[in-house]
Amino acid sequence: MACPKVKLNDGNEIPIFGLGTWKSQPDAVKNAVIDAVKAGYRHIDCAFVYGNEGEVGEALTQLFKEGIVKREDLFITSKLWNVFHSTNLVEPALRKTLELLKTTYLDLYLIHWPFGYAEGRGNFPVDEDQKVQTSDVDYLDTWKGMEHVKKLGLTKSIGISNFNHEQTERILASCTVPPAVNQVECHPYLAQKKLIEFCKTKKIVVTAYSPLGSPDRPWAKPGDPSLMEDPKVKKIADKYGKTPAQVLIRFQIDRGVVVIPKSVTKARIVDNMKVFDFKLTPEEIKEIEGFDRGYRFCALEWIKDHKYYPFHAEY
Repeated sequence: MACPKVKLNDGNEIPIFGLGTWKSQPDAVKNAVIDAVKAGYRHIDCAFVYGNEGEVGEALTQLFKEGIVKREDLFITSKLWNVFHSTNLVEPALRKTLELLKTTYLDLYLIHWPFGYAEGRGNFPVDEDQKVQTSDVDYLDTWKGMEHVKKLGLTKSIGISNFNHEQTERILASCTVPPAVNQVECHPYLAQKKLIEFCKTKKIVVTAYSPLGSPDRPWAKPGDPSLMEDPKVKKIADKYGKTPAQVLIRFQIDRGVVVIPKSVTKARIVDNMKVFDFKLTPEEIKEIEGFDRGYRFCALEWIKDHKYYPFHAEY
């Protein structure tokens, strides 16, 4: 079944389901993208800092060359990394991403995080104590750069990622182009109900990253909660003859949230898309939202002293 699309506030449309590429090793991501597109995926979510956009670009080139899809059939997202927050750095950063992805435009470009890192010292600038060196560039200045690249036609839509509702309000109060999307961590242990409702009132579409609880995150510790092993999720999965992953993906789709599960395993990539032949009931959605415990798999604790750290706010 074809993947439904969600209309953005600028008139463009985003497929409600896509492939995440965070933590996908460069040697594996090329095949993952090829397998996904051949399986019917039309939305690929990338970011400069993932360090694998060159390989994603190779996959896209191969797919276009083989006539599997045309560029206009795909929705490609990337994100501006924290060391390019000054207004004048946004355009060169995006041009670098386009060069890596071997395309002339993006469908969506996001500010990856609201806080900036020190500029001109690599992607992860640290001092002698290995403490991240930050910059206090205001993300409102970054947003001006985002509006500029949209005007140039380098990206069709622009948005934000990991912004709380207060930071989003601040952009809305000063922008000439409102964000089309806010991409945030979202799964049953962090259901983001308030933020989703807020974004809906502002006509901002929410994309859920780590919808399966990011089991392969590098900082996972023994004893951390595991969504895929949750007996309550498994019970719902059994009812529909589905996997826990498929239930977690469908949970977002049924809430109108765009969802981008990551995998590099062909069988899982194919399985993750088998979510359009069933629907959760409103009661089940409510029940799953009730699993919320405010638990972040990606809390970035080491940056919590930054004035633009987003997770001190309630939502």
